[in-house]
Amino acid sequence: MKKILIILIMVLAFVLRFWNLNNFPALNADEAAIGYNAYSLILTGKDEHRNSWPIHFQSFNDYKPGLYVYMVLPFVKVLGLNEWAVRIPGATLGVLTVLIVYFLIRELRIGNWKFEIIAPALLAINPWHIHFSRGGWEVNMATFFMTAGLWLFVKAANNGFNVKYLVLSVLAFVAAIYDYHAARVVVPLLGIFLAVKYWREIKNNFRKVVPAVIIGIILLVPLAVDFSKGGVFSRAAGAGLFADPGPLSRVNEQRGEHDSFSGIAAKVLHNKVVNYSLAFAKNLTGHFSGEFLFLSGDVIERNRVPETGQLYLIELVFVVVGLVAIVKNSKGWGVIIWWLLVAPSAAALTFQAPHALRSQNMVIPLTMISSFGLYKILEFMNKFKKIKVWLYSLLVLALILSFARYLHVYWIHMAKEYPYSSQYGVKELVNYLKEKESGYQKILVTNRYDQPYILFLFYMKYDPVKFQNSHSLTPRDGFGFSTVNHFDKYYFATIKFDQARPENPNALIVGTDGEIPEEANIVKDIYGVNGYRYFQVVAN
Repeated sequence: MKKILIILIMVLAFVLRFWNLNNFPALNADEAAIGYNAYSLILTGKDEHRNSWPIHFQSFNDYKPGLYVYMVLPFVKVLGLNEWAVRIPGATLGVLTVLIVYFLIRELRIGNWKFEIIAPALLAINPWHIHFSRGGWEVNMATFFMTAGLWLFVKAANNGFNVKYLVLSVLAFVAAIYDYHAARVVVPLLGIFLAVKYWREIKNNFRKVVPAVIIGIILLVPLAVDFSKGGVFSRAAGAGLFADPGPLSRVNEQRGEHDSFSGIAAKVLHNKVVNYSLAFAKNLTGHFSGEFLFLSGDVIERNRVPETGQLYLIELVFVVVGLVAIVKNSKGWGVIIWWLLVAPSAAALTFQAPHALRSQNMVIPLTMISSFGLYKILEFMNKFKKIKVWLYSLLVLALILSFARYLHVYWIHMAKEYPYSSQYGVKELVNYLKEKESGYQKILVTNRYDQPYILFLFYMKYDPVKFQNSHSLTPRDGFGFSTVNHFDKYYFATIKFDQARPENPNALIVGTDGEIPEEANIVKDIYGVNGYRYFQVVAN
């Protein structure tokens, strides 16, 4: 019975993550960069900027961790450069994470078979996990490797620190660190807890542990060397909490309210250490707020679904009941509670918080606690034998309605309410321009939407050799990003139509509604799959 239920849960997880995966949501610039850089490596052995087999990909000068690119590479080789190739690895690991959670609970020995089934079932339908499984998101792969690493470590500990499982655990944790910046904070914190919790056993099995530790250190050396490079480090610092001048400005404001700006009291009470520590604490606790978790989710549209939290609203009850039950009997739960506490630590070290993307690994401990609460509620309902069936039915109905509403909002409303959450319309635009480009000397395209050049390279399957030898990156903007304004006959800029028209004879001019006047010679309106008009094409 249990095996059948697990298979059904896995099928559900697969359908939710793979259905219409190549079309929805629209491919974004980061995904296009991953795919095109894999394509470039296959054909040239270099990324788009002529770097040979890098650990971090320069891309938009954001230096993306490279493991996901290398995971995508064989899919691009077999399937070609398309959305499927970029998204299959992430979706597959999303499905496998559901199974790993089942194995993790079994090894932690924190519940019976019913709880072992409930947890992967809730993760399979979790909005947070589905959202980041349906795309080329490095964070989803990092969450898989963190979960797998923890499961393998506990399994090793339960089997006398079996060397095979220890080495596999280290490999999984190292993979997470190579895959995503946030894992470089969370994984060491998990490692510290495991070392403290199992210290006595580690000492007694020292000879078994040492080889795994040495392998981990050796594998991390290239990453440490690469991270010391200026570009990689500056990008990490640029997104960090200390890049936000707000707390420092607040220091000066607070000191100015004292009689003496440079007095002892002003300096002791108001300084960078205090204010940035408060900012970190605010960011950290923001990830545990009810609004973020159960009502509205992330403020960034790309990371959210309208009117939906990171978990279902009904799970507020499950989480509370789960935490109360854990307090009463915490055996086996220590590492899960610790993981929950440290999961958003990397996100809290940045100036955008709460941040669903950077804290996505929270979904594992939260779902386990929520599932434990649901298990305890069902256990409590068993006491009411006469109305047990009715109580079960009401609870199942509430879950089904929550799930159905989420699917409805995701598939029907998300792309319409957040039309710029992903780059809808670009694929349709490129397909049209490829048919018309031979008749024009120049094609001028708006840069209104994020990094248009990389999406054009992706959908055109543009020759990487030609691109590598003929482009240049712009200087970093205020957010630390660069772009490419021109390749071949394609130019990307803000469209000032009255100026662009006389300066670009025999050209196609592509702009947004706000950039193209109604009286212009519009030859094509470009719509996204959401029915929204994104571009207007003018023949000049």
